Amino acid sequence: MSLVNLSGSKGGLVLSVLLVCSLIFELEAQEQRTTPGRKPKPSKANVVKSTNKGPRSVTDKPTIRATPAAPAQTFLTQVVNRGKFKKVGESISVQTGDTLELRCRGKPVHWSVPSYLEEDDDGRLSIVQHERYGLLTLVNSTGADTGEYTCFPMYCEDSDCRKEYHKAVKVFVFFPDPQELFVPSADYYEVIQLRTNWPTVLPCQVTSPQAKVTLHREFPPAEVAVDGTEISFNVQKGFTIHRPRPYHAGALFCVASLGNLRQSSTKYMLIYVNYPMAPPAPVIQASSSVSLGENLRVSCSAVGEHNVGLEFTWEYPGQQIGRPLYTEESITPVAGGGGASRQQSQSVLIVDEVRAVDQGTYTCTAHNLQGATSVSTNVKVLPKAKTRKP
Repeated sequence: MSLVNLSGSKGGLVLSVLLVCSLIFELEAQEQRTTPGRKPKPSKANVVKSTNKGPRSVTDKPTIRATPAAPAQTFLTQVVNRGKFKKVGESISVQTGDTLELRCRGKPVHWSVPSYLEEDDDGRLSIVQHERYGLLTLVNSTGADTGEYTCFPMYCEDSDCRKEYHKAVKVFVFFPDPQELFVPSADYYEVIQLRTNWPTVLPCQVTSPQAKVTLHREFPPAEVAVDGTEISFNVQKGFTIHRPRPYHAGALFCVASLGNLRQSSTKYMLIYVNYPMAPPAPVIQASSSVSLGENLRVSCSAVGEHNVGLEFTWEYPGQQIGRPLYTEESITPVAGGGGASRQQSQSVLIVDEVRAVDQGTYTCTAHNLQGATSVSTNVKVLPKAKTRKP
């Protein structure tokens, strides 16, 4: 079968030659695909080297995966010297009377400032949100402005915005005051609880990071040893009592010295509170049934740490008709493992001369400072037993 007419003009002749060459190349390619043991010769462009010592792999087209853009990081910078920017570290110092300018990248951002400024800044604090960053400006600064300044990027959907706490950036700003070594406080005494299960902080905050601070007991007068383990000091936070004990209780204060200046802080009244390790686990006991006219006793008990307060509350069917609550409370020492001192607290609900209305669910709830737990039991009231006549 003729593919083309060869009797045409020169242009037709050229076209015929091209078609024939194309047909030859196609036949060779088909032979390469069908001939056993013969592999096509790959071009250099489509050879991909393997990461191991195995054979090279051949692909029709290299796969290019787009790398997702990294989320924009939040930066906090200090504006200094008329438009120059300085990235802040963990803390910075700004002389009292000078202006503090902090710029935080984000749209929008939320600022957190020391509580003193949140309550009353006298118009000295200004926060402005620009298109790509938030700007905090504090003028006429004082030693009382010392504290932590935090920028929170906000994630917004329509008009609903929330803080992205994991992206927050913060800086502690000192405002050294030549006359005030401690951040001023309006309280002469500050009451602080010493909790057995939580570190206690005495916030002796100084206005200058160069100040030397010591801890003292008011009575008997003595300096308290700070060994870094039982009690430690951080210039941004104050003194931390890591494992409070009863002997830490009392009136304490801090003393700061810098150069020829020496000052005392406000006094801290430390009250020791023995907090429980966990919510109580009460157990309730009562007869499953009681006859009309008999007396009913429902007991609820829980074992806890020694000298840890425990309270009981009751819910009972007789409340519906105003039957008053009668209980007996008791505390009994219990031997604990490992020499630990424990106690059992018990509350017994007493119902005299049971009536039909007293049938139902009795619930006891045990409370301590860590939480509350409830347990219940059901009591059935039976008809009064008939006595046989002699």
